[in-house]
Amino acid sequence: MGEAVGGSGRLEGKPPSVVGEIEAFVRGIIGELSPAEDRQGPGARPVLPSMCLWAGLLVCVLRGFQSQTELWRLLCVHGLWAYPRFEVGDEAVRKRLAAGGKELRWLLGEITQVLSLRLAPYSEEKLAAFATAVVVLDQTTLDRIARKLAWMRGKTAELGAVLPGKLACLFDLRLQQWLRVEYIANPLQNEKVLAEEMVKGLAKGTLILADLGFFSFKWFDSLTDRKYFWISRFRAGTSYEVKHTFYQDEKASDQLIWLGKYRADRARHAVRLVEFLVGGIRFQYITNVIDPKKLPIEEIAKLYARRWDIEMAFQFIKRELNLCLLWSAKTEVILQQVWAVLIISQILQALRKEIAGRARVDVFDVSLPLLVRTLPRFAERGEDPVQAVVERGRFAKIIRPSRRVKIQAPQIRNEDLLPLPDGMALTRKPRHAQRKCGPRKKPMAASSGAADSG
Repeated sequence: MGEAVGGSGRLEGKPPSVVGEIEAFVRGIIGELSPAEDRQGPGARPVLPSMCLWAGLLVCVLRGFQSQTELWRLLCVHGLWAYPRFEVGDEAVRKRLAAGGKELRWLLGEITQVLSLRLAPYSEEKLAAFATAVVVLDQTTLDRIARKLAWMRGKTAELGAVLPGKLACLFDLRLQQWLRVEYIANPLQNEKVLAEEMVKGLAKGTLILADLGFFSFKWFDSLTDRKYFWISRFRAGTSYEVKHTFYQDEKASDQLIWLGKYRADRARHAVRLVEFLVGGIRFQYITNVIDPKKLPIEEIAKLYARRWDIEMAFQFIKRELNLCLLWSAKTEVILQQVWAVLIISQILQALRKEIAGRARVDVFDVSLPLLVRTLPRFAERGEDPVQAVVERGRFAKIIRPSRRVKIQAPQIRNEDLLPLPDGMALTRKPRHAQRKCGPRKKPMAASSGAADSG
Protein backbone atom coordinates (compact mmCIF):
# COMPACT_ATOMS: atom_id res chain seq x y z
CA MET A 1 0.00 0.00 0.00
CA GLY A 2 1.02 3.62 -0.38
CA GLU A 3 2.99 3.05 -3.59
CA ALA A 4 3.43 6.27 -5.51
CA VAL A 5 2.21 6.58 -9.09
CA GLY A 6 5.65 7.78 -10.13
CA GLY A 7 7.54 4.88 -11.69
CA SER A 8 11.08 3.55 -11.58
CA GLY A 9 12.43 6.09 -14.02
CA ARG A 10 13.43 3.36 -16.50
CA LEU A 11 12.39 5.40 -19.51
CA GLU A 12 15.24 7.63 -20.61
CA GLY A 13 15.70 10.53 -22.99
CA LYS A 14 13.29 13.27 -23.95
CA PRO A 15 9.53 12.70 -24.10
CA PRO A 16 7.98 12.36 -27.59
CA SER A 17 7.71 15.61 -29.50
CA VAL A 18 3.95 15.19 -29.99
CA VAL A 19 1.99 13.51 -27.21
CA GLY A 20 -1.28 14.66 -28.71
CA GLU A 21 -1.37 11.49 -30.78
CA ILE A 22 -2.21 9.61 -27.64
CA GLU A 23 -2.30 6.15 -29.10
CA ALA A 24 1.08 6.68 -30.74
CA PHE A 25 2.48 7.92 -27.45
CA VAL A 26 1.22 4.89 -25.53
CA ARG A 27 2.24 2.59 -28.38
CA GLY A 28 5.82 3.90 -28.32
CA ILE A 29 6.18 3.12 -24.62
CA ILE A 30 4.51 -0.27 -24.82
CA GLY A 31 6.78 -1.21 -27.72
CA GLU A 32 9.65 -1.45 -25.26
CA LEU A 33 7.84 -3.74 -22.87
CA SER A 34 7.37 -7.10 -24.63
CA PRO A 35 7.91 -9.67 -21.87
CA ALA A 36 9.86 -12.83 -22.65
CA GLU A 37 7.13 -15.13 -21.33
CA ASP A 38 4.86 -14.11 -24.22
CA ARG A 39 7.20 -15.49 -26.88
CA GLN A 40 6.07 -18.78 -28.38
CA GLY A 41 7.75 -21.70 -30.07
CA PRO A 42 6.64 -23.57 -33.21
CA GLY A 43 3.31 -25.35 -32.82
CA ALA A 44 2.38 -23.55 -29.62
CA ARG A 45 -1.29 -22.75 -28.93
CA PRO A 46 -2.35 -19.15 -29.62
CA VAL A 47 -1.54 -16.89 -26.68
CA LEU A 48 -2.62 -13.29 -26.25
CA PRO A 49 0.53 -11.31 -25.29
CA SER A 50 0.23 -9.36 -22.06
CA MET A 51 1.31 -6.05 -23.58
CA CYS A 52 -1.20 -6.41 -26.39
CA LEU A 53 -3.94 -7.02 -23.83
CA TRP A 54 -3.02 -3.95 -21.78
CA ALA A 55 -2.55 -1.80 -24.89
CA GLY A 56 -5.99 -2.87 -26.10
CA LEU A 57 -7.50 -1.95 -22.76
CA LEU A 58 -6.00 1.54 -22.97
CA VAL A 59 -7.28 2.03 -26.50
CA CYS A 60 -10.75 0.88 -25.43
CA VAL A 61 -10.78 3.55 -22.71
CA LEU A 62 -9.52 6.15 -25.16
CA ARG A 63 -12.14 5.27 -27.78
CA GLY A 64 -14.99 5.12 -25.28
CA PHE A 65 -15.65 1.38 -25.44
CA GLN A 66 -17.80 0.09 -22.59
CA SER A 67 -17.37 -3.68 -22.23
CA GLN A 68 -14.91 -6.55 -22.20
CA THR A 69 -16.53 -7.89 -25.37
CA GLU A 70 -15.48 -4.75 -27.26
CA LEU A 71 -11.90 -5.33 -26.09
CA TRP A 72 -12.06 -8.89 -27.45
CA ARG A 73 -13.40 -7.65 -30.82
CA LEU A 74 -10.62 -5.08 -31.05
CA LEU A 75 -7.86 -7.63 -30.44
CA CYS A 76 -9.29 -10.70 -32.13
CA VAL A 77 -11.61 -9.44 -34.87
CA HIS A 78 -10.49 -5.98 -35.99
CA GLY A 79 -6.84 -6.05 -34.91
CA LEU A 80 -4.78 -3.53 -32.94
CA TRP A 81 -1.89 -1.57 -34.45
CA ALA A 82 0.71 -3.94 -35.95
CA TYR A 83 -0.32 -6.86 -33.77
CA PRO A 84 -1.87 -9.80 -35.63
CA ARG A 85 -5.46 -10.80 -34.94
CA PHE A 86 -5.38 -13.41 -32.19
CA GLU A 87 -7.53 -16.51 -32.58
CA VAL A 88 -8.79 -16.69 -29.02
CA GLY A 89 -12.33 -16.60 -27.70
CA ASP A 90 -13.93 -13.81 -25.73
CA GLU A 91 -13.84 -15.98 -22.62
CA ALA A 92 -10.04 -16.17 -22.88
CA VAL A 93 -9.85 -12.39 -22.78
CA ARG A 94 -12.15 -12.30 -19.75
CA LYS A 95 -10.01 -14.86 -17.93
CA ARG A 96 -6.79 -12.97 -18.70
CA LEU A 97 -8.27 -9.77 -17.30
CA ALA A 98 -9.58 -11.57 -14.22
CA ALA A 99 -6.14 -13.09 -13.62
CA GLY A 100 -4.88 -9.58 -12.96
CA GLY A 101 -1.43 -8.20 -13.50
CA LYS A 102 0.79 -5.35 -12.36
CA GLU A 103 1.76 -4.16 -15.84
CA LEU A 104 -0.83 -1.40 -16.10
CA ARG A 105 -0.02 0.06 -12.71
CA TRP A 106 3.67 -0.02 -13.57
CA LEU A 107 2.93 1.63 -16.93
CA LEU A 108 1.02 4.39 -15.13
CA GLY A 109 4.17 5.13 -13.15
CA GLU A 110 6.36 5.15 -16.27
CA ILE A 111 4.04 7.50 -18.15
CA THR A 112 3.81 9.77 -15.11
CA GLN A 113 7.60 10.06 -15.06
CA VAL A 114 7.69 11.02 -18.75
CA LEU A 115 4.89 13.56 -18.36
CA SER A 116 6.44 15.17 -15.28
CA LEU A 117 9.50 16.10 -17.38
CA ARG A 118 7.33 17.55 -20.10
CA LEU A 119 5.16 19.53 -17.67
CA ALA A 120 7.99 20.99 -15.58
CA PRO A 121 8.02 24.33 -17.49
CA TYR A 122 4.27 24.74 -16.89
CA SER A 123 4.14 23.98 -13.15
CA GLU A 124 2.28 26.59 -11.05
CA GLU A 125 5.24 27.45 -8.87
CA LYS A 126 3.51 30.59 -7.57
CA LEU A 127 0.76 28.49 -6.02
CA ALA A 128 1.72 28.50 -2.30
CA ALA A 129 5.25 29.49 -3.27
CA PHE A 130 6.53 28.73 0.25
CA ALA A 131 5.68 25.02 -0.17
CA THR A 132 7.74 22.32 -1.86
CA ALA A 133 4.61 20.93 -3.51
CA VAL A 134 0.84 21.34 -3.20
CA VAL A 135 -1.33 18.21 -3.09
CA VAL A 136 -4.93 17.26 -2.35
CA LEU A 137 -5.82 14.12 -0.41
CA ASP A 138 -9.29 12.68 -0.99
CA GLN A 139 -11.25 9.51 -1.73
CA THR A 140 -14.01 8.59 -4.16
CA THR A 141 -16.29 5.56 -4.26
CA LEU A 142 -16.51 3.52 -7.43
CA ASP A 143 -20.03 3.54 -8.84
CA ARG A 144 -22.54 0.84 -8.18
CA ILE A 145 -22.23 -2.35 -10.20
CA ALA A 146 -25.09 -2.80 -12.67
CA ARG A 147 -27.82 -4.98 -11.25
CA LYS A 148 -28.19 -6.76 -14.59
CA LEU A 149 -25.09 -8.80 -13.70
CA ALA A 150 -26.06 -12.40 -13.07
CA TRP A 151 -24.75 -12.57 -9.53
CA MET A 152 -26.77 -9.49 -8.57
CA ARG A 153 -30.15 -10.86 -9.60
CA GLY A 154 -32.55 -11.29 -6.71
CA LYS A 155 -30.20 -9.63 -4.22
CA THR A 156 -31.11 -6.70 -2.05
CA ALA A 157 -29.46 -3.35 -2.70
CA GLU A 158 -27.10 -3.56 0.26
CA LEU A 159 -24.22 -1.10 -0.06
CA GLY A 160 -21.55 -3.73 0.37
CA ALA A 161 -23.09 -5.82 -2.37
CA VAL A 162 -23.27 -3.12 -5.05
CA LEU A 163 -20.32 -0.81 -4.31
CA PRO A 164 -17.10 -2.38 -5.61
CA GLY A 165 -14.80 -0.26 -3.45
CA LYS A 166 -13.20 3.17 -3.54
CA LEU A 167 -9.98 4.94 -4.45
CA ALA A 168 -7.74 6.92 -2.10
CA CYS A 169 -5.91 9.55 -4.12
CA LEU A 170 -3.25 12.23 -3.94
CA PHE A 171 -3.50 14.86 -6.66
CA ASP A 172 -0.69 17.28 -7.57
CA LEU A 173 -2.26 20.72 -7.98
CA ARG A 174 0.70 22.39 -9.67
CA LEU A 175 0.95 19.75 -12.41
CA GLN A 176 -2.71 18.58 -12.42
CA GLN A 177 -1.54 14.96 -12.19
CA TRP A 178 -2.41 11.91 -10.08
CA LEU A 179 0.45 11.50 -7.64
CA ARG A 180 -0.66 8.37 -5.76
CA VAL A 181 -3.71 6.12 -6.05
CA GLU A 182 -4.67 3.16 -3.85
CA TYR A 183 -7.62 0.82 -4.14
CA ILE A 184 -9.70 0.15 -1.01
CA ALA A 185 -11.97 -2.90 -1.17
CA ASN A 186 -14.29 -1.76 1.62
CA PRO A 187 -16.28 1.27 0.36
CA LEU A 188 -17.27 2.15 3.94
CA GLN A 189 -13.74 2.27 5.36
CA ASN A 190 -13.01 5.49 7.23
CA GLU A 191 -10.73 7.94 5.36
CA LYS A 192 -8.34 8.19 8.30
CA VAL A 193 -7.28 4.52 8.09
CA LEU A 194 -5.03 5.10 5.04
CA ALA A 195 -4.25 8.77 5.63
CA GLU A 196 -0.77 8.27 7.12
CA GLU A 197 0.22 5.82 4.41
CA MET A 198 -1.00 8.04 1.59
CA VAL A 199 1.30 10.95 2.49
CA LYS A 200 4.29 8.76 3.29
CA GLY A 201 7.31 9.77 1.23
CA LEU A 202 6.14 13.26 0.31
CA ALA A 203 8.91 15.85 0.33
CA LYS A 204 9.24 17.95 3.47
CA GLY A 205 7.50 21.27 3.06
CA THR A 206 4.66 19.85 0.99
CA LEU A 207 1.30 21.58 1.53
CA ILE A 208 -1.56 19.08 2.00
CA LEU A 209 -5.22 20.04 1.50
CA ALA A 210 -7.86 17.67 2.89
CA ASP A 211 -11.55 17.84 3.74
CA LEU A 212 -13.34 17.20 7.04
CA GLY A 213 -13.24 13.43 6.55
CA PHE A 214 -9.59 13.55 7.68
CA PHE A 215 -10.13 15.99 10.58
CA SER A 216 -8.24 14.67 13.61
CA PHE A 217 -5.93 16.20 16.23
CA LYS A 218 -3.59 13.22 15.95
CA TRP A 219 -3.48 13.53 12.16
CA PHE A 220 -2.72 17.25 12.29
CA ASP A 221 0.06 16.72 14.84
CA SER A 222 1.55 13.93 12.76
CA LEU A 223 1.69 16.10 9.64
CA THR A 224 3.34 18.95 11.55
CA ASP A 225 5.88 16.60 13.16
CA ARG A 226 6.78 15.32 9.69
CA LYS A 227 7.43 18.89 8.46
CA TYR A 228 4.36 19.09 6.21
CA PHE A 229 2.13 22.13 5.88
CA TRP A 230 -1.62 21.61 5.85
CA ILE A 231 -4.96 23.42 5.53
CA SER A 232 -8.34 22.08 6.60
CA ARG A 233 -11.82 23.38 7.17
CA PHE A 234 -12.66 23.77 10.82
CA ARG A 235 -15.15 21.28 12.23
CA ALA A 236 -18.09 22.96 13.97
CA GLY A 237 -18.27 22.24 17.69
CA THR A 238 -14.54 21.53 18.07
CA SER A 239 -13.26 22.91 21.38
CA TYR A 240 -10.25 25.24 21.39
CA GLU A 241 -8.44 27.90 23.39
CA VAL A 242 -7.25 31.20 21.93
CA LYS A 243 -3.55 31.90 22.54
CA HIS A 244 -3.08 35.03 20.49
CA THR A 245 -5.13 37.24 18.16
CA PHE A 246 -3.34 38.50 15.05
CA TYR A 247 -6.36 40.41 13.79
CA GLN A 248 -10.06 40.77 14.55
CA ASP A 249 -12.97 42.92 13.44
CA GLU A 250 -16.71 42.37 12.96
CA LYS A 251 -16.21 40.39 9.72
CA ALA A 252 -12.90 38.58 10.07
CA SER A 253 -10.47 37.16 12.63
CA ASP A 254 -7.06 35.48 12.53
CA GLN A 255 -6.05 33.73 15.76
CA LEU A 256 -3.48 31.31 17.13
CA ILE A 257 -5.22 28.54 19.07
CA TRP A 258 -4.81 25.25 20.91
CA LEU A 259 -7.05 22.57 19.44
CA GLY A 260 -8.80 20.78 22.29
CA LYS A 261 -9.89 22.63 25.40
CA TYR A 262 -10.24 19.57 27.63
CA ARG A 263 -7.72 17.03 28.90
CA ALA A 264 -9.30 14.06 27.11
CA ASP A 265 -8.34 15.24 23.62
CA ARG A 266 -5.87 17.99 22.83
CA ALA A 267 -3.38 18.64 20.05
CA ARG A 268 0.35 19.08 20.54
CA HIS A 269 0.94 21.97 18.12
CA ALA A 270 -0.66 25.40 18.09
CA VAL A 271 -2.47 26.24 14.84
CA ARG A 272 -4.13 29.22 13.21
CA LEU A 273 -7.90 29.55 13.04
CA VAL A 274 -9.14 32.06 10.47
CA GLU A 275 -12.78 33.12 10.14
CA PHE A 276 -14.55 35.54 7.84
CA LEU A 277 -18.02 36.39 6.53
CA VAL A 278 -18.97 36.56 2.85
CA GLY A 279 -22.59 37.25 1.97
CA GLY A 280 -23.72 36.23 5.44
CA ILE A 281 -21.93 32.86 5.26
CA ARG A 282 -19.19 32.15 7.78
CA PHE A 283 -16.04 30.37 6.57
CA GLN A 284 -13.57 28.78 9.01
CA TYR A 285 -10.21 27.23 8.21
CA ILE A 286 -7.27 25.99 10.26
CA THR A 287 -3.63 25.61 9.24
CA ASN A 288 -0.25 24.93 10.79
CA VAL A 289 1.27 27.85 8.85
CA ILE A 290 1.23 30.14 11.85
CA ASP A 291 2.71 33.25 10.22
CA PRO A 292 -0.18 35.27 8.70
CA LYS A 293 2.27 37.21 6.53
CA LYS A 294 3.48 33.96 4.99
CA LEU A 295 -0.05 32.72 4.34
CA PRO A 296 -2.73 35.47 4.50
CA ILE A 297 -6.43 34.73 5.02
CA GLU A 298 -7.21 35.44 1.38
CA GLU A 299 -4.63 32.91 0.21
CA ILE A 300 -5.92 30.26 2.63
CA ALA A 301 -9.40 30.59 1.12
CA LYS A 302 -8.11 30.45 -2.46
CA LEU A 303 -5.87 27.46 -1.76
CA TYR A 304 -8.57 25.47 -0.02
CA ALA A 305 -10.93 26.18 -2.92
CA ARG A 306 -8.37 24.46 -5.15
CA ARG A 307 -9.21 21.27 -3.28
CA TRP A 308 -12.09 21.18 -5.72
CA ASP A 309 -9.58 20.33 -8.50
CA ILE A 310 -9.52 16.71 -7.40
CA GLU A 311 -13.31 16.55 -7.42
CA MET A 312 -13.26 17.74 -11.03
CA ALA A 313 -10.64 15.11 -11.82
CA PHE A 314 -12.90 12.45 -10.26
CA GLN A 315 -15.81 13.67 -12.40
CA PHE A 316 -13.63 13.54 -15.52
CA ILE A 317 -12.56 9.91 -15.12
CA LYS A 318 -16.15 8.87 -14.42
CA ARG A 319 -18.06 10.95 -16.96
CA GLU A 320 -15.65 11.36 -19.85
CA LEU A 321 -13.59 8.16 -19.48
CA ASN A 322 -16.54 6.00 -18.43
CA LEU A 323 -15.27 4.74 -15.08
CA CYS A 324 -18.92 5.00 -14.08
CA LEU A 325 -19.52 1.98 -16.37
CA LEU A 326 -17.66 -0.88 -14.74
CA TRP A 327 -17.00 -3.80 -17.05
CA SER A 328 -17.17 -6.52 -14.43
CA ALA A 329 -18.05 -7.43 -10.86
CA LYS A 330 -14.61 -9.04 -10.40
CA THR A 331 -12.14 -6.96 -8.44
CA GLU A 332 -9.14 -7.74 -10.65
CA VAL A 333 -11.00 -6.73 -13.82
CA ILE A 334 -12.22 -3.54 -12.15
CA LEU A 335 -8.63 -2.69 -11.20
CA GLN A 336 -7.38 -3.16 -14.76
CA GLN A 337 -10.07 -0.75 -15.93
CA VAL A 338 -9.17 1.71 -13.14
CA TRP A 339 -5.45 1.78 -14.03
CA ALA A 340 -6.22 2.09 -17.75
CA VAL A 341 -8.56 5.02 -17.11
CA LEU A 342 -5.98 6.73 -14.90
CA ILE A 343 -3.29 6.37 -17.58
CA ILE A 344 -5.46 8.03 -20.23
CA SER A 345 -6.56 10.66 -17.70
CA GLN A 346 -2.93 11.41 -16.84
CA ILE A 347 -2.07 12.00 -20.50
CA LEU A 348 -5.13 14.14 -21.22
CA GLN A 349 -4.64 16.24 -18.09
CA ALA A 350 -1.02 16.76 -19.14
CA LEU A 351 -2.10 17.87 -22.60
CA ARG A 352 -4.49 20.42 -21.13
CA LYS A 353 -1.79 21.69 -18.78
CA GLU A 354 0.68 22.11 -21.63
CA ILE A 355 -1.86 23.81 -23.87
CA ALA A 356 -2.75 26.25 -21.09
CA GLY A 357 0.92 26.98 -20.48
CA ARG A 358 1.72 27.59 -24.12
CA ALA A 359 -1.45 29.64 -24.65
CA ARG A 360 -0.72 31.58 -21.43
CA VAL A 361 -4.15 31.00 -19.91
CA ASP A 362 -5.40 29.39 -16.72
CA VAL A 363 -5.57 25.60 -16.98
CA PHE A 364 -9.33 25.70 -16.33
CA ASP A 365 -9.82 27.99 -19.32
CA VAL A 366 -9.09 24.90 -21.45
CA SER A 367 -12.17 22.66 -21.69
CA LEU A 368 -11.12 19.10 -20.93
CA PRO A 369 -14.29 17.44 -22.35
CA LEU A 370 -13.94 19.39 -25.62
CA LEU A 371 -10.26 18.53 -25.72
CA VAL A 372 -11.10 14.81 -25.52
CA ARG A 373 -13.45 15.11 -28.49
CA THR A 374 -11.20 17.36 -30.60
CA LEU A 375 -7.68 15.96 -30.26
CA PRO A 376 -8.21 12.80 -32.36
CA ARG A 377 -9.45 14.91 -35.29
CA PHE A 378 -6.29 17.00 -35.34
CA ALA A 379 -4.15 13.86 -35.03
CA GLU A 380 -5.97 12.18 -37.93
CA ARG A 381 -4.97 15.08 -40.18
CA GLY A 382 -1.34 14.76 -39.16
CA GLU A 383 -1.33 18.01 -37.17
CA ASP A 384 0.34 18.54 -33.81
CA PRO A 385 -2.83 18.62 -31.68
CA VAL A 386 -1.25 20.70 -28.94
CA GLN A 387 -0.06 23.40 -31.34
CA ALA A 388 -3.38 23.30 -33.20
CA VAL A 389 -5.38 23.95 -30.04
CA VAL A 390 -2.97 26.68 -28.92
CA GLU A 391 -3.41 28.44 -32.27
CA ARG A 392 -7.11 27.84 -32.94
CA GLY A 393 -8.53 26.88 -29.54
CA ARG A 394 -9.99 30.30 -28.78
CA PHE A 395 -11.85 30.43 -32.09
CA ALA A 396 -13.14 26.87 -31.52
CA LYS A 397 -14.06 27.83 -27.92
CA ILE A 398 -11.95 25.01 -26.53
CA ILE A 399 -10.12 27.83 -24.77
CA ARG A 400 -12.66 30.09 -23.10
CA PRO A 401 -13.03 31.87 -19.75
CA SER A 402 -13.58 29.40 -16.92
CA ARG A 403 -16.87 29.56 -15.02
CA ARG A 404 -15.29 28.64 -11.70
CA VAL A 405 -16.50 30.66 -8.73
CA LYS A 406 -14.25 33.59 -7.88
CA ILE A 407 -13.18 33.32 -4.25
CA GLN A 408 -13.94 36.28 -2.02
CA ALA A 409 -12.07 36.79 1.23
CA PRO A 410 -10.82 39.80 3.23
CA GLN A 411 -7.44 41.32 2.47
CA ILE A 412 -5.67 42.30 5.68
CA ARG A 413 -2.67 44.61 5.57
CA ASN A 414 0.51 43.37 7.26
CA GLU A 415 0.70 46.53 9.34
CA ASP A 416 -2.71 45.70 10.86
CA LEU A 417 -1.48 42.33 12.19
CA LEU A 418 -0.49 42.08 15.85
CA PRO A 419 2.88 40.25 15.98
CA LEU A 420 3.27 37.03 17.95
CA PRO A 421 4.97 37.75 21.33
CA ASP A 422 8.54 36.51 21.63
CA GLY A 423 8.96 33.24 23.47
CA MET A 424 5.33 32.13 23.24
CA ALA A 425 5.08 28.32 23.52
CA LEU A 426 3.83 26.68 20.34
CA THR A 427 3.79 23.08 21.58
CA ARG A 428 2.41 21.28 24.62
CA LYS A 429 1.93 17.74 25.87
CA PRO A 430 -0.74 16.15 23.68
CA ARG A 431 -3.48 13.73 24.58
CA HIS A 432 -5.13 12.10 21.59
CA ALA A 433 -8.49 10.48 22.22
CA GLN A 434 -8.39 6.80 21.26
CA ARG A 435 -11.19 6.91 18.74
CA LYS A 436 -11.49 3.96 16.38
CA CYS A 437 -11.62 4.68 12.66
CA GLY A 438 -14.59 2.47 11.91
CA PRO A 439 -16.66 2.34 8.73
CA ARG A 440 -18.86 5.24 7.78
CA LYS A 441 -22.61 4.94 7.88
CA LYS A 442 -22.71 6.26 4.34
CA PRO A 443 -20.09 6.12 1.55
CA MET A 444 -18.35 9.33 0.54
CA ALA A 445 -19.79 10.89 -2.58
CA ALA A 446 -17.56 11.79 -5.51
CA SER A 447 -17.99 15.47 -4.64
CA SER A 448 -18.33 16.84 -1.14
CA GLY A 449 -20.67 19.77 -1.68
CA ALA A 450 -20.68 23.41 -2.60
CA ALA A 451 -19.32 24.55 0.74
CA ASP A 452 -15.89 23.09 -0.11
CA SER A 453 -15.62 25.22 -3.22
CA GLY A 454 -15.66 28.34 -1.08
